Amino acid sequence: MKSRLLFYLIPILLLPALCSLAQNKPDNVCYINNGRIYFQLDRSWPDTKRKEISILFSLDSMLIQKAFEGKSPFIIDSVTWEVTNISENLVELSKSVPKSQASYNPSEVLLIDDSWFIKPFTEIPFFSITKKYGINRFAKVPANRYENGEAHFYLPGYQKSGKVYLSGSFNNWSTIELPMQKTETGWETSVTLAPGKYLYKYIVDGKWIADPGNLLKENDGESGANSILYCYNYVFKLSGSPDAKKVYLAGSFNDWKRKDLKMNRVPGGWILPLYLEEGTYSYKFIVDGIWIPDPANSNTRTDAYGNMNSFVGIGDTVIFKLKGFNSAENVILSGSFNSWSTNELLMNKTSDGWELPYVIGAGNYEYKFIVDGRWMPDPANPVTAGSGENENSCIVVKPNYTFSLKQFADAKKVIVTGSFNGWNEGSFPMVRKDGEWTYSVYLKPGKYTYKFIVDGQWMIDPANEVWEENRVGTGNSVLWIEP
Repeated sequence: MKSRLLFYLIPILLLPALCSLAQNKPDNVCYINNGRIYFQLDRSWPDTKRKEISILFSLDSMLIQKAFEGKSPFIIDSVTWEVTNISENLVELSKSVPKSQASYNPSEVLLIDDSWFIKPFTEIPFFSITKKYGINRFAKVPANRYENGEAHFYLPGYQKSGKVYLSGSFNNWSTIELPMQKTETGWETSVTLAPGKYLYKYIVDGKWIADPGNLLKENDGESGANSILYCYNYVFKLSGSPDAKKVYLAGSFNDWKRKDLKMNRVPGGWILPLYLEEGTYSYKFIVDGIWIPDPANSNTRTDAYGNMNSFVGIGDTVIFKLKGFNSAENVILSGSFNSWSTNELLMNKTSDGWELPYVIGAGNYEYKFIVDGRWMPDPANPVTAGSGENENSCIVVKPNYTFSLKQFADAKKVIVTGSFNGWNEGSFPMVRKDGEWTYSVYLKPGKYTYKFIVDGQWMIDPANEVWEENRVGTGNSVLWIEP
């Protein structure tokens, strides 16, 4: 691989020199193509991330906000900007670049993409980082509720309306499937839903509106907003502490934020229902500033710093094993499933090595063992991503799609890569069996683009007629995963 220059200071005059286009990284925050400079911006970014992008690329906040509104073109300071909606959250902002600024050597620049801000100077992992929990936020006592698998929706008022419908991600945004019933105070209906996150709106006499009583919203891509409802699957409970003024919940699912999740006082104690994605989480209660493990939960574990934490697992159990190393003092499991923590998951010593049962949700993960401070991939797992010090073992939990390539039986190495893994050339090595190359992965519902790399040569899927053009004119195969 050719060497690339790494710049620590990125003045705007050098910006074009840091923005490049390559087949293996098509989803960059910044790139240049055909005399235009492009910025890919995500509406779901938190304010801190928006500020970071704003400073790095000299994009002021008003410019970013107008891009998220999706109106195109618009003019700021005599510069004409164009906006393209790529997906529900992703927008592309672009403008013309003077020829004097558009020259660069693609082989000598560092591609600046979204992962650069998450884990600087390392290879891009093939997992996505998402919010692990959800909690509803209503302006008043919530009329919407979730009980025994039924989500009850209530829209107060609108007594003069003739028809009201409920539409959302749970019914493919149908405009006629879920009519609401009129009551003395508003409109209501119930829907059977599994635990999870759902987007929805009401259609009042043909007009789409977000839930006026729901404080949780996200951009709908049409200059409006969808309301968000979480159907809970776990209730945290703390008995006693009747004299406490405030009790909070904190854990690995919310990055241990002290005052993010305030618990509710109930007769006999405190509770807080949440939606948790499948996985294992450590947590504690904070009672008037004092951190305590859950006294009702016997599933506790001491981390490498001696802190005792309670644990809760939702999903299936995977047993990680490391053979040998009997003389080691401690072995720690670390991976993308626990944000690469170096102290949380101490493995248990067995007669022939080390072992740790761990609950993981469906997904694609990377992991390593830390043996007395030395990082190493799993010697029993041949599937890895990256190379050298950045080589990680890979595991797929609950795969729901299998890529296959029936040609090239004599090829030495075949990789499948795409938008699902950051176009990483080092992960997703396919396995050859009976003349066919396959690799099974877990993919969330949505659209993906992908290609195969056969002995270093990129190619679209010859068995897939659905493809779209990319920015370098070589095309990408397209895959849709249905909910």
